[in-house]
Amino acid sequence: MTIKARRRIFIAACLLPGLILFCLFKIYPTLQVFQKSFYVWTGIGDKPKFVGFKNFIDMFHDDVFILALKNTGFLMLIVPVLTLFIALLNASILTRTKLKERNLYRTVFFFPSILSFVVIAILWSFIYHPTIGFLNSGLEFLGLGDYAFAWLGDQRTVLWALAVTLIWQAAGYYMVMYMAGIDGISADLYEAASIDGATSVKQFFYITIPMLWEIIRVTIIFSINGVLSISFVIVSIMTAGGPDRHSEVVMTYLYSQAFANSNFGYAMAIGVFVFIVSLILALISNKLTERGAE
Repeated sequence: MTIKARRRIFIAACLLPGLILFCLFKIYPTLQVFQKSFYVWTGIGDKPKFVGFKNFIDMFHDDVFILALKNTGFLMLIVPVLTLFIALLNASILTRTKLKERNLYRTVFFFPSILSFVVIAILWSFIYHPTIGFLNSGLEFLGLGDYAFAWLGDQRTVLWALAVTLIWQAAGYYMVMYMAGIDGISADLYEAASIDGATSVKQFFYITIPMLWEIIRVTIIFSINGVLSISFVIVSIMTAGGPDRHSEVVMTYLYSQAFANSNFGYAMAIGVFVFIVSLILALISNKLTERGAE
């Protein structure tokens, strides 16, 4: 046996345990979700009953699911746009202005992204608390008590309140990514633009954004998918879907169908739908943002 063949066998032997575990705990359960989405199954020992596409048809006749879908769509539209804009603006300011406190600000802004989602949800629940919350207390202190009310208990503000929490959690993470990208842009480009009379705003739109475009494309997909996963924890702890289901999102509704109603087949159909929609959104986002830095 040649040395090259032995090397291949050694590499395969090293990769095989990890591959087996990946297939066993990742690929196989995923395939099971797709299969069980065509069944009615309570998950408590009874035999699954095949119903075809009934679970998928029932989804679009389910008023709560439709409301949860609308709420999720709102968060997926608002949160990534504002998060990435704030992150890009902060990154540009901290990088281009050469602040002495740059490392301090970077640490402070990045800190929320390393906190547990549970901690963030509890923290912001206290901030929004109608009687002892920091937000209402601050408004009272400023003489704006008329604007103080139950932010998480009002249908008009609950989604915006959750959006602020999600933006606060993620903006610093993407800011650090953008700062690393801006540091890689040649200073000669900015110097030449300054000599030609370009203002800082024009340099931001005509140099910074185009040169960071590949990073921006990646962060758009990350942020859209991040809303789906993070919103489950945030909503579950902060509002539990209230008031009157007006903060219910798809993932919390999926969880309640599976573990509260023992309707696992229907929950898996929702999971398959979310997977397909996420894949389509990622492909659309990738296609729409496909362009070169030049």
